Amino acid sequence: QLQLAESGGGLVHAGESLRLSCEASTFSSTNYAIAWFRQAPGKERQGVALIRLQDASTKYAGSLEDRFTISRDATKNTVYLQMNALRPGDTGVYYCAASSYSYTLYPIEAYFDFWGQGTQVTVSS
Repeated sequence: QLQLAESGGGLVHAGESLRLSCEASTFSSTNYAIAWFRQAPGKERQGVALIRLQDASTKYAGSLEDRFTISRDATKNTVYLQMNALRPGDTGVYYCAASSYSYTLYPIEAYFDFWGQGTQVTVSS
């Protein structure tokens, strides 16, 4: 039922910024969180950041909070990922996903039911 669509990826130089968007068909009370994941070339998909839709509380993987910010605009059914000071290691396909589980507090892939198609982010040296 739920549809997610990512946009905003592109090719940038190291140190530059991008803002990714994830537009959802609805912000339903049965969807508790939306998260961003990324998959670098040759690596497994990993969680990046999560936002809970009810109170906009957030979680970040590792030290990404220093450079990345996840936010939501409920009037637009959209979640954003602001990425600053990008590095070549940030290169990969970025996905947004939604969880219907009330206990989802971290961006762990197995807890997410609905996925977008992904958007490519490439950071050159």
